[in-house]
Amino acid sequence: MKVISACLIGCECRYDQKSCLDQELEQLLREGKVIPVCPEQLGGLPTPRPPAEIIGGTGEDVLDGKARIMDDTGRDVTEEFLMGANQALKLAKTVGATSAILKENSPSCGSSFVYDGSFSGKKVPGVGLTAALFRRNGIEVTSESIVSNE
Repeated sequence: MKVISACLIGCECRYDQKSCLDQELEQLLREGKVIPVCPEQLGGLPTPRPPAEIIGGTGEDVLDGKARIMDDTGRDVTEEFLMGANQALKLAKTVGATSAILKENSPSCGSSFVYDGSFSGKKVPGVGLTAALFRRNGIEVTSESIVSNE
């Protein structure tokens, strides 16, 4: 069993209330091979919601207390993101997931890139908070682009 970002299988749970449906990945759900999660919703954030970015680092830095997650209105949403990441981890452990397919560039789910915190659209190498937490707990994390290109 794998965990997958819910937006990738058609759930309209992104900040802008849209999905990033990937029909190949949706087929994994139909086959019962993945469990969808949206860490931001699990953390209590509404949909739609203001876009958020990691300020001062990456998801690893947020876990270490060295960075925060802010939305574009200036609201600190770090606690909601932490709560959601922990709930996603709990679900992953419950189903025995050893890997996850997460949405690239997300402050929660990015596995190789995240936005730089300036809300300018610039991406930097790094991981989102949930991806970092999963990796620290032995769950392999890949992005949808890697899976779709295999």
